[in-house]
Amino acid sequence: MNKIKKLLQASGVAVAGVALSAGLVAAQNGAIGTTGPDSTNTVTSSVVDDTVIDNNNKVTADLTNDQKAKTGDALSTTNTTGGGAITGDASNGSSVAATASFSNSASSSTVAAAPTAGSSSINGTGPNSYNSISDEHKSSTKVTNNNTFTITSTNNQSASSGDATVANNGTGGTAQSGNSSNTSSSSVSLSSNN
Repeated sequence: MNKIKKLLQASGVAVAGVALSAGLVAAQNGAIGTTGPDSTNTVTSSVVDDTVIDNNNKVTADLTNDQKAKTGDALSTTNTTGGGAITGDASNGSSVAATASFSNSASSSTVAAAPTAGSSSINGTGPNSYNSISDEHKSSTKVTNNNTFTITSTNNQSASSGDATVANNGTGGTAQSGNSSNTSSSSVSLSSNN
């Protein structure tokens, strides 16, 4: 009777080993059934999910605008009756608009969902047997976003009207110089969505 009991124990351990290996490989589940008396039966499942996401975004823009405007000279000289001398207007206009945006929102969808629990089981155990199921799941996610915006805007403007000269006339007209003007506007829009 003693020999039969030992034989049953050995048989129970062997069956448990085969069922455990097949279940874990196929679906991360283990099943042990019909074990012998005084047997030790253990199902262990361990799932580790590590996700690392690095986003490095860089935008560099160098905007340079050089403008010059000048009108010619107006001269009325050495006339018996001289007319007026009028120069035109000189003007510059500059408008700069820069828009830059980053969107790393896809990173969140890349993060793996937490693993689901397994469905291991031990059934039909023998008397005085030790039975244990351990199902361990670990999940970690690290997301690093590095966003760099560098925008340089340089605007050089000069405007001048020419000389208006009325001289050496018997009768002289009016000397009038035109207007000079510069206008500049800049608009920068930066956005980052992580």
